[in-house]
Amino acid sequence: MITSDWIHPSLVLIAGTLVVPLLKGRAMQTWMVLLPLAVLGVLWLAQPGEYGQMAFLGMELVTGRVDDLSMVFGWVFSTVLLIGAIYALHVNDQVQHVAAFLYGASALGVVFAGDLITLYVFWELMVITSVWLIWRRGSEVSFNAGFRYLVIHAVGGVVLLAGIIMFQFETGTTRFDQIDADGPAFWLILAAFMINAAVPPLHAWLTDAYPEATVTGAVFMSALTTKTAVYTLIRGYPGTEMLVWLGAFMTLYGVTFAMLSNDIRRLLSYHIVSQVGYMVAGVGLGTALALSGSASHAFTHILYKALLFMGAGAVIHMTGRSKLSELGGLYRYMPWTFVLYLVGGVSISAFPLFSGYVSKTMIVEAAAVDGRALIWLMLAVASAGTFLSTTLKLPYKTWLGEDSGLRPQEAPWNMLLAMSIAAALCFLIGIFPGLLYALLPEPVDFDAYTMSVFLKEMQLLLFTGLAFCLLLKYVGGGPKISLDVDWLYRRGGPRLISATGTAIVTADRAVRRVALGQLMRLTSHMERKHGRDGKLAKSWPIGSMALWTAIVLAMLLTFGVWR
Repeated sequence: MITSDWIHPSLVLIAGTLVVPLLKGRAMQTWMVLLPLAVLGVLWLAQPGEYGQMAFLGMELVTGRVDDLSMVFGWVFSTVLLIGAIYALHVNDQVQHVAAFLYGASALGVVFAGDLITLYVFWELMVITSVWLIWRRGSEVSFNAGFRYLVIHAVGGVVLLAGIIMFQFETGTTRFDQIDADGPAFWLILAAFMINAAVPPLHAWLTDAYPEATVTGAVFMSALTTKTAVYTLIRGYPGTEMLVWLGAFMTLYGVTFAMLSNDIRRLLSYHIVSQVGYMVAGVGLGTALALSGSASHAFTHILYKALLFMGAGAVIHMTGRSKLSELGGLYRYMPWTFVLYLVGGVSISAFPLFSGYVSKTMIVEAAAVDGRALIWLMLAVASAGTFLSTTLKLPYKTWLGEDSGLRPQEAPWNMLLAMSIAAALCFLIGIFPGLLYALLPEPVDFDAYTMSVFLKEMQLLLFTGLAFCLLLKYVGGGPKISLDVDWLYRRGGPRLISATGTAIVTADRAVRRVALGQLMRLTSHMERKHGRDGKLAKSWPIGSMALWTAIVLAMLLTFGVWR
């Protein structure tokens, strides 16, 4: 992993993280900023190629593969680690910081892995490290959510490992490129990637766990797991038709449940499902424009989604509240948080001049160019839903609307600084999309600011805004949790376990009652027949005793022979 031309960024992060528990105060804060800066420096010096080749059990491993696709994700992962570290400077919890950096190291390990075995090792390390960002919140709810998160990803890891083993048998290699094997390995590996991409109905781990993570931990989680899955889909499954429809369905599914959500981070979590749907659909389309759109949208999504989670986290940190029904009127007391959140809101809604516009429109136009009218319509409708819930509903319920009576102070300076960096990047990419397009693996022949693309997007957003104003009193946000598939293991699962346990106890009692009754009847019968007044208690003739003795001896000899 270390050569004269290459230092693996994951190794830098892991080694640097070992120092974190030894530091305190300003020294730890300084180190938290310097460490992701060092990773960015390593990436700046990286040259295309394959590094860290080694043989393992007859398989050729490539622990480091540097190409344009891996570098796109490497750059944005390292950037969000820096932003997240600044956002978390006020947190005096070394376990959280260690978990966050090791989580980032794992994600970088996945995107630079040249083989499936290396990918699997880092894939599992992501789960082990990220779950601590949920558990460190310290509540019973977060513990239960983290445990469910761990179980789901453990199942996904087993599925992935089974697929890798079968892929090795089918192809004789574990190299990770486009997976063309037509067999069980293809589907097993795809299923494992889809679990991490939160493709419904395999998505509920995300909307269940992310709202229960720590305020700072959720920022890292929103950026890494699902986007590593998008990377693996772009690398391994471009042009898979099923992903087109699954991705389009994800976009609508996510915005629908976001409209029903009352918790601000649960709402944003559903929008991760929706936005990743655009990327999955682009992978399924498989054209150069669509794949470039998926990679660029993953890049922009990491930045604006981190910004949105930072804004929501700042509100939770300063008020202790996370439900829209308990918030309102905060713009007077947290104006900078409000403005910076809105930058993320208009970015995710693909508003012109902001980052989401120059990446999302690429995927939507790729569907139109490919003649996918229904897919285009589904993606466009989902875009309207995103603007309605994330950019209009959430800020209105949180910062505007009816005064909740809360009087919080503005967020700490480090939170605002981190949000400002993310907001500046969202605006910079929206103004100069060529900076992003230059990082993509393929040359991009697309102009997001043509009049036709611009007018279509503005009409959609303006009519959505009008609908919101007209239907304001009907916009969701009641004091409840809207469950979807996670009902199966949050409500249905415990009920099933309880009902099964009750049935087992009832059956056990019935069986024991019947068995005890039969035993009592047998005992009574034996007592009557063979007790003090029974036949065996009577005096037998010597001849009868000899006969029975001979029979018993014969039986013993017979069984002894057969043994």
